[in-house]
Amino acid sequence: LIADGYDSHIELRWTASPTPGVTGYEVYRSENGGTDFLPLKSVSPSVTSLIDWTGDEGDNLNRQYKVRATAPGGMTSNFSPVVLAETHVMSDEELLEMVQRYTFRYFWDYAHPTSGLARERNNGNPQVVTMGGSGFGILSIIVGAERGWVTREEAVNRMIKIVTFLQIADRFHGVFPHWMDGSSGKVFPFSQYDNGGDLVETAFLMQGLLTARRYFDEDTPLESALRNAITGLWEDVEWDWYRKNGSNVLYWHWSPEHQWQINLAIRGFNEAQIIYLLAIASPTHGVPASLYTSGWTGGSYQNLNTYYGYKVYTGPYAGGPLFFAHYSYLGFDPRNKKDQYCNYFVRNRNHALIHQTYCAINPKGHQGYSENCWGLTASDDPGGYAVHDPFPLNDNGTISPTAALASMPYTPDESVKALKHFYRNLGENLWGPYGFYDAFNLNQNWYASSYLAIDQGPIVAMIENYRTGLLWETFMENPEIQPALDAIGFQEDLTGTDEHTLESTGFDVSVFPNPVKSGGVATIEWNVLTTKHLSAMLADMQGKVLHTYFRDRQVQTGVFQEQVPIPALPAGTYLLRVGDGQFQIQKKLSVVTGD
Repeated sequence: LIADGYDSHIELRWTASPTPGVTGYEVYRSENGGTDFLPLKSVSPSVTSLIDWTGDEGDNLNRQYKVRATAPGGMTSNFSPVVLAETHVMSDEELLEMVQRYTFRYFWDYAHPTSGLARERNNGNPQVVTMGGSGFGILSIIVGAERGWVTREEAVNRMIKIVTFLQIADRFHGVFPHWMDGSSGKVFPFSQYDNGGDLVETAFLMQGLLTARRYFDEDTPLESALRNAITGLWEDVEWDWYRKNGSNVLYWHWSPEHQWQINLAIRGFNEAQIIYLLAIASPTHGVPASLYTSGWTGGSYQNLNTYYGYKVYTGPYAGGPLFFAHYSYLGFDPRNKKDQYCNYFVRNRNHALIHQTYCAINPKGHQGYSENCWGLTASDDPGGYAVHDPFPLNDNGTISPTAALASMPYTPDESVKALKHFYRNLGENLWGPYGFYDAFNLNQNWYASSYLAIDQGPIVAMIENYRTGLLWETFMENPEIQPALDAIGFQEDLTGTDEHTLESTGFDVSVFPNPVKSGGVATIEWNVLTTKHLSAMLADMQGKVLHTYFRDRQVQTGVFQEQVPIPALPAGTYLLRVGDGQFQIQKKLSVVTGD
């Protein structure tokens, strides 16, 4: 029996009894130093771990445990030796490590035993593995090796198992299906006509494989063989075939039986940007860079609207579900570059902030939504599985932890606060053996019991990109990637990583007191590096301007303060918006009423 103490829980793990006929296990706990042990829980014989949620019982708790097996007729084994564990208040870094490591288990411990690929979900057909989720899982394995959760040798051996299986699995002009049987490698139909190649899922898989090809770079026979196998799989993908007879757009599906029956062109903006990048980068079956414009950006791509004061640049209402900001960017680094539409790091950051602000305002009055409980994406919900986002018809009160957690590189402060809320306040129902369960809906007091590969993977990957940039840096080292970006027309954009820094904008602003009294006076402090023409206004969280302080005023270099009136406003959160025509800085301002 092993016991590990964390911030708000203690985890117990034990080895299954080799004795035949075991009917279960009984776990006992002592809270008084081992003087008294009381039954904690009885579990089935297939269960060999238990989470003891300590929650708000206090900090630095000391618990002792022992376990015994049960058998028919009331028979029991001897108790295991007693083990001790203590909880402790965890730092932000410790919490991030805990969430990553637990979530990694989904891809390491729960992987399909034959293929090593990621199972679609934990509560479905255990034979079904998913290609996109496996790509995300490969990224998780890299993180696991880098952080020492498994040895490099173990990670290489797992990767050899995966690529060896992929070499004999069903492919359709080099393209893998969405789902396959994890034992045989045969396609498992995703829908009526979807029993062939899925170009989007394959691209997510390739994103993981290409990152692994660069990460496992040692001059050993196994790592060399792994790199060669990945290169073979990569160069076999016939991206050009999926143009459907040479058209100027890529298509999602093709099958020998149904041909182009689904007829779904891949046009943005959605989760699929990486498909065009890889198709253009392919050294063997590449497509012209012009397809990025004629295909990817050739539909309803641009979105010039502002939501809650944030520009989204591309995509549907409010940016759409948050997985749009994650899947293509687990390896592809969106920082410091832009195409003709936007810098995608900025776009994705604003997308996440729109979701966070939407949940803080909570226009539909859902239970639980707050500034620390946010993030809508595709996930399980009380009715099954659905896509959730701020569009009114798409928001039924379901929050998915992956949405905020995989936004960590874009919104670190907001995402860490969400992590703490999910864990410390909701963890008794939301935390399990592979980290956070898929989703919850407090309107219905519903918590998922499911884990999905495509939701777990981005948590590990994007927290790592926030912490170290490992996956971004490693994927981008592939020699095919930068020439493809150049051919598309991406340009360096060093100002775009954070619009809210003095160095990137040339000016910054702060406001105090904050909160400020309705009808009172606030002080704005300016810090201007070079003379600017600035405009300043106060807006509500929907972006509606309530008061304009000045427009196009010349502001000299230096640091100075200015008092401004606050209109008589209802209590709430507002936005002070200051811009020079190129950049806009927004500061949240809390207005209070009364004394």
